[in-house]
Amino acid sequence: MLQDKALMGVILAVFLMMIGVGMIVAILPQRIVNLDGNGQSVGYLASAFAFSYILFQIPIGNLSDRLGFKPFLLLGYSLCCIAGLAFFFAPNSSMIFFARVLQGIGEAPIWALAPALLSLKFPLSKGKVMGLYNAAIHFGLTLGPLLGVVLANLLDSKEIFLVYSVNCLSGVIVIYFLLETIAKKEIETITPLTLQDILKLVKQQQTLIALLGITIYGAGYGIFLTTIPAFLLQEKAFSAFDIGIFFSLFYAAISLSQVITGPLSDKFGQSIFMILGLFIAAIGIAITPAFEFPLIFLVLTIGSLGMGIFYLASMAFLNESTPNSLKGTISGAYYLFWGAGMFFGPPIITQIATSISFQTSMTCYSLLMLLVAIVMLKMWGWKTAIK
Repeated sequence: MLQDKALMGVILAVFLMMIGVGMIVAILPQRIVNLDGNGQSVGYLASAFAFSYILFQIPIGNLSDRLGFKPFLLLGYSLCCIAGLAFFFAPNSSMIFFARVLQGIGEAPIWALAPALLSLKFPLSKGKVMGLYNAAIHFGLTLGPLLGVVLANLLDSKEIFLVYSVNCLSGVIVIYFLLETIAKKEIETITPLTLQDILKLVKQQQTLIALLGITIYGAGYGIFLTTIPAFLLQEKAFSAFDIGIFFSLFYAAISLSQVITGPLSDKFGQSIFMILGLFIAAIGIAITPAFEFPLIFLVLTIGSLGMGIFYLASMAFLNESTPNSLKGTISGAYYLFWGAGMFFGPPIITQIATSISFQTSMTCYSLLMLLVAIVMLKMWGWKTAIK
């Protein structure tokens, strides 16, 4: 399996790119502050990315089902390369937000289409290969902040954006030479996606609850990137170095969970791990405000592990529930709902944290996760959730 050229190609390409993403995620807020003189618009960095990410998921998934995955993966890495250049040359914050929109369009096929491609090539071990791919994503994100700290001593902070751009260009080269075009016979008959198709998917009770869980997961991902770091800085007196450790632990936990959950979900079924993931994440997030440095790292890592477990299990669940002709589309739908959660969730949670308290916001969010997990448990049952 690991000798497969396509598998190694998509893993290497996304690993290189996500190292760059990990580097820039910690310096983009500071870039906005430097350009605007304040941080009032920093929170919209996630929303700008999520907006285009949501908008292009279904169209890209649908077109890839018709035209193939490789052209859109090449396009995605190319757009991210251009976004990195825009981050570097940006004369104002408006250009930064435009580049984030461009980055969102570029990352849409990278996150969604490669897992769909792998599920076609490895139908009997889709959980394992998707786990390896997602682990590569988050391992790269784990290394990125650490390498960014090292490079910050050697380069101007702006020049790190150029490193990101070069890494994305490397992804273009790797995909071009290592990823072959999927044969038409492997895709069966191509069925264009329509609004009616989407409604049919949503009307299926099990698919609907899975997509709802995915939306909540997307909100949680955005919270870990925005609301929680702000809380750690303002209320727990974390330093910039501490925040770097937090991001690395977050990505490392999600990466580790991918490797563990993949083969187990192939053996025991995805449903049980979707439920377990939500329970673990809810507990870790709910108790976070009660802890101080350094134990707060532990509970946040537990919450991250739970999110990672749900992430892979839900992705494999949806891929298994659709025919080959709609693999790209269902992956696009996955990240459409994930992006919706990331777009709307953090502003709502941040507003609750600001108006009432951070503890209240985390409790409300955790209760929502638990509610979805309980519905899943009632729907499938503990025993029937396992193959």
